[in-house]
Amino acid sequence: MWANRKWLLLLLAALGGVIVFSTLAPKGWPVRLGLHWLIEHFLAFFTLALLVCLAYPRPMVVAAVLLPLAVGLEAAQALTPDRTADAATALIAAAAVACGALLADGVFAVRKRRGKG
Repeated sequence: MWANRKWLLLLLAALGGVIVFSTLAPKGWPVRLGLHWLIEHFLAFFTLALLVCLAYPRPMVVAAVLLPLAVGLEAAQALTPDRTADAATALIAAAAVACGALLADGVFAVRKRRGKG
């Protein structure tokens, strides 16, 4: 049990670091997946929200913490010399966090209702 939790926290820290690096690094440095940038943002923040919900199984608290962080991280791009903050990207990041938290909340509710939680 604890070994899996350590791997989860390590994966969570790595994903969080990659998101912060990709958001604030100079324009040519981040590795792109080849998808549209809005899809990449959605997938990154959706995965982050799901991993945090696995590590801390209170999805609405996770959403309340990650939503302002996702929007704030996008706003921090205005402080970098070669990037600009984008409202659409901030909304996509917030929507991804909300979708991930709602999905985790639904899964936890179903598991609790079936007596496996």
